[in-house]
Amino acid sequence: MAASPSIITRDTDKIAAQTGNIYESVAIISKRAKQIAASMKEELNGKLAEFASTVDNLEEIFENREQIEISKFYERMPKPTAMAIEEFMNGEIYHRFKEAEAASEE
Repeated sequence: MAASPSIITRDTDKIAAQTGNIYESVAIISKRAKQIAASMKEELNGKLAEFASTVDNLEEIFENREQIEISKFYERMPKPTAMAIEEFMNGEIYHRFKEAEAASEE
């Protein structure tokens, strides 16, 4: 996860260069960001499920330092969109267009 968690100004020409269209590039990045977010959410839920309590009584619920540390770790991680942009700019995302494949098959 080499993506920077801070806000960075991006050159739209460089983003559009890989596909020739900024909108196609953004669509590819957004789909990858959704995949990353889903996997991160699944991973976090799996780790926090260990701490799940079946008791609804507020008096019996206590702070768990491990649970807090896990939550803080995920809060400090770069956002899925930043990670997806880094992957796209580094050429780590494989993408293809169904229309182009259909046209080449005919």
